[in-house]
Amino acid sequence: MKTKLLTLAAGLMTATALATVPAKADVKIGLIGGVSGPIAAMAPAMIDAAQLAVQQVNEQGGIGNGEKLVGVVGDSACNPQGGTDAATKAVNIEGVAGIVGPHCSGAVLAAAGSVTIPAGVALVTPSGTSPEITNLEDNDSVFRTVPSDDYQGRALARTLKDKGYGKVAVAYLNNDYGTGLANAFKTEYVDALGGEITQFAAHEEGKASYRSNLAELAKGGADTLVIFDYGDGTGLTILRQALENGFFEKFVGGDGMKSDAVINELGAENLANFVSSSPVGEKSDSLDIFNEAFKGVGGDPDAIFANTSYDAAFLLALALEKTGGKKEGVGAALREVSNGEGEAIRPGEWQKAKELIAAGTAIDYKGAAGDHNFDAKGDVPGTFALFEVGADGFEVVSEMN
Repeated sequence: MKTKLLTLAAGLMTATALATVPAKADVKIGLIGGVSGPIAAMAPAMIDAAQLAVQQVNEQGGIGNGEKLVGVVGDSACNPQGGTDAATKAVNIEGVAGIVGPHCSGAVLAAAGSVTIPAGVALVTPSGTSPEITNLEDNDSVFRTVPSDDYQGRALARTLKDKGYGKVAVAYLNNDYGTGLANAFKTEYVDALGGEITQFAAHEEGKASYRSNLAELAKGGADTLVIFDYGDGTGLTILRQALENGFFEKFVGGDGMKSDAVINELGAENLANFVSSSPVGEKSDSLDIFNEAFKGVGGDPDAIFANTSYDAAFLLALALEKTGGKKEGVGAALREVSNGEGEAIRPGEWQKAKELIAAGTAIDYKGAAGDHNFDAKGDVPGTFALFEVGADGFEVVSEMN
């Protein structure tokens, strides 16, 4: 009996000693995307690119003292309510220390205003492009790795004028994305460049037919229809019905229309007169590194917003390394790791970054999509290109100034 008691006591002492050693906790980040809804075809590549950054972090030492970085996927369905619900779950149930996403502007605005700003959780969207995001009173907690549509709309307007487009009609989805992009385009095309927009009309999502809308848009003699919508949703329906009924000769889309769904559904042979604008990564060693790494895990580096999604996740991980995995101070840390000063860190160089941060050495992330030197509002500049549909999918026609 005495021997048994001694054995039990020794076991209890060992268990107590083990209990005093803190278990390593996962550091969670939310990956909130439009898994369902109008950009469902775009979302998988974006989430996979963010998960590549997570994988590289864990393969090269994790966060802090070996804590694992975990990407918790949520679905915003690309709408405000979905964004709020997904962010609420990520913050209040999963306990994330930061969020990559949401993917769509309306979801960003709703999630930030209702959830992440009050909770003090930093949010980095790789594709929320509405100019309204710039105006959020966010306590320095909302950032993006993609330029505002204020830039894209103006760049597209200048490009169309340079290429000799004349009268255009504009159809835009009545949400934060469509409205912001359309207004930026209109301001530049008409007010700054003296171009003519014959019809400028919003439409609602999800109707079976837009033929009456198209008939109105065709009034005024424009031969070109500019569509600011999503190529996985209503934008595809409008483009299909415009082609079927011969309402316009030429078609132009924003980045939301640069979707493989457009080609798959309508056929490349029917899209010879369709072009679309989109942000693109600046040519750099960093972009080459990302492209090879993403191809190495089966990803398509040409997928829209893949590089900005990777950069958002890698930047957030760098900031969390500086804060020790805590949500507090992530906004300031994001600025510190990407401000044009310090030792250059390129995609995948996690171990190098980790060692430099531990030594107190300043670092500067050189991203796949650009340098991401955030301005006072958390915005970044960017580059754009105009794409056409070729034999192998979307191909660059020209850069956009």
